[in-house]
This record gives sequence, structure tokens and C-alpha cells, in this order.
Amino acid sequence: MNACLIADRQQWNEFIGKAQFGAITQTYEWGELAGHAASKPLYCGVVDEQEQLCAAMLVLIMYVPTLKSTYFYAPRGPIVADFDGAALALLFNFVNSLARRHKAFMLKIDPVAEEHDVTWSQFFRQHGFRPNESVLHGRNEWVLDIYPDEKEQLSRMKEKWRYNVRLSQRKGVIIRQGHEPEDLQTFHRIYQETGERDQFYVHSLEHFQYMLRLFEPGEKAALFLAEYEGKAIAGIILMRCGKWCWYRYGASSAQCRNVMPNHLLQWQGLQWGRAHGCTHYNFMGIPAILTEPEGPKDPNWGVYTFKRGFGGYARCSMTSQEKAYNAAVYGLYNLIRSLKHAYDNAIYARSALAQKRLTYAARKQESPVPVK
Repeated sequence: MNACLIADRQQWNEFIGKAQFGAITQTYEWGELAGHAASKPLYCGVVDEQEQLCAAMLVLIMYVPTLKSTYFYAPRGPIVADFDGAALALLFNFVNSLARRHKAFMLKIDPVAEEHDVTWSQFFRQHGFRPNESVLHGRNEWVLDIYPDEKEQLSRMKEKWRYNVRLSQRKGVIIRQGHEPEDLQTFHRIYQETGERDQFYVHSLEHFQYMLRLFEPGEKAALFLAEYEGKAIAGIILMRCGKWCWYRYGASSAQCRNVMPNHLLQWQGLQWGRAHGCTHYNFMGIPAILTEPEGPKDPNWGVYTFKRGFGGYARCSMTSQEKAYNAAVYGLYNLIRSLKHAYDNAIYARSALAQKRLTYAARKQESPVPVK
């Protein structure tokens, strides 16, 4: 076996596509997207005697301006066909050598492995990693199995969700796939409105333009818009890799919400995933605690109840793993990270949105509804 940088896009993506839990953030295109955002991608792999990949990990070189230093970051890696300790050890030794060359102060991994995977936990511990609760890609996700039969898919949904899908259709909501630059501009306008309302970071229009340029070939991404009476009122962007499909971005106007465009959009998303051979639909972020009274206090509780209505189950990835190469710089980075986290929490706690969600949680506690 030999560890090296992989330049063959097709070879890389075919291997990543076989990942058990899917890994869109380990694809060749994701590295290029990160490169557009000033992070340099390194496609690190291990090939066997037949030049076939047996282990791979996309590593991004991230720059921290306040420290004038870089660190390595692997979003949802590493990927292996079967757990092979020898291949993984070779892969990590290769990454360590690259880290020394680039003077990285740490290697951070948000693993794709599940939370209580003993084999992976032991591997990370044996190779000098320590768990850290700070993640760049959320660990808690809502996953839905995509069934071959639409009737079975509908039967797995809550009755109210089935009703809302049909209601939206009866009301005349039209879902169409957007291919033109104007469609993405429309989506981004609604996305900005959603970000302002729900207080989350909004990527630039240029970011989405570049992302779709990378992923639309081969239909690895799709934009869908919901229109009512000739006006776009909501939209989603889906991405896929292997047997997995992700609901990556969603946008909804405050207008015409009574015609339930978001339910119909997700139904269309499931159909798109099925048409492309996907067997899992990942709704992505949900709260860490899914029981009351603590659950409703989470900012994502409302989004979670919407996703849960389609059926499915919660999945939690392993906590972030970090290996320090430069203890002094890593310690300073940890201090800065902790202070920023505390500051962000304090700002959010004083926001109108936080107060609104606390009021909602208090009402839920007064008249709790059991989580099914």
C-alpha cells in the first residue's frame, strides 16, 4: 500500500460515494468549493497494489488570521471501504507529514462514524486524538429512508404532513426545478429573508453560484422553487453522493405560509432523491436533546418538529476529534474559541429571537405534548 495525494476526480468520488453514511463534504467538488473560500484542499488517500483506493480523507488547510497560523480540518472523514487499521495508520502518518510541512498546529476531524462506535473511538485515541465538543459540521441529524413506493413513503409520514402535501397541491402551489441564473437569484433573495428572520449566517450569492457550477454536472445538486400565483415563496437546494441525498439549504418567505409550500418542496426532494437511486434523505440539523422540557429550548426545535413529521429517525455522529501538533498555539486557539463561543451565546441570549423561543418553550412546558 502507498499513501499519496489523489488527483483523479472520478476515482476519488466513486470511492467516497461508497461511504456507509454518505459524505458529500468529502467529495472532490467540496474541496474545490472550500478552495473558493480560501481553504486549500488536500486529497489524501491510500492505494493498494492494484492502484485502488482503500482509504481516503479530504483535508482542508484552514487559516486563523488572529494567530497567523493554519490547521488541518477533515469534514466527515476519513472514508474506508472496510475498517482497515493498517491502511488508516498509513493514511494518518501521511497526513501528519503534510501537517509538519504546512506547519499546521492541529488536525481536527468531524467524523462520519456514529456517536458510540467503539472501534473508531479506540482508533482515534490510539493515534493521539482527544474529543472536543466544538464542531464545524453539526453532529445531530434527522434521516429518512427513501422507499421505492410513494404510497409507502406517504404512509410513514404523520397524517397532518400527508394532508399538508395534498393541501399545497390543491391550493395550486407549483414546484419546479430552477436552472437559470435568475432562479438562483430568487432563491437567494428568499434565503436572505429567512436568515434575517431566523438569525443564521447567509452565504453570498457568489458562493451558491460557484457551488452549483461544481455540483450540477451529473445532477449532484438541484435547486427547487415553490411558486404560488406566479410568485416564488420558498425554495430548497439538495445535494447527493452515492446512496445519500441531503437537504442542504432551505428558504421560505413569511408570505403565503398557509399554502404549505415547504411540505410540498420536501416531498419533491424525496422524489428527486429516489429518481437518482438514493436510499437515504438527510434533513441535517436537529437539537441534541429531543425530549421535553429541555428540547423546545433549542433554537432548532421548530425545524426539528417539521422534519420529524415526514418520518425517519435521529442520527448522531461521533464528537469532533482533535490532535495537537503545536501545544502552545493549540492552547491559545482553544482560549480564543471558548471566548468567542461565550460571546456568541451572550449576544444570542439577548436577541428577540431567543426571547421568542423561550416563551414558546415555557408554553410547551405548561401543556406538554409527548414526543412520538
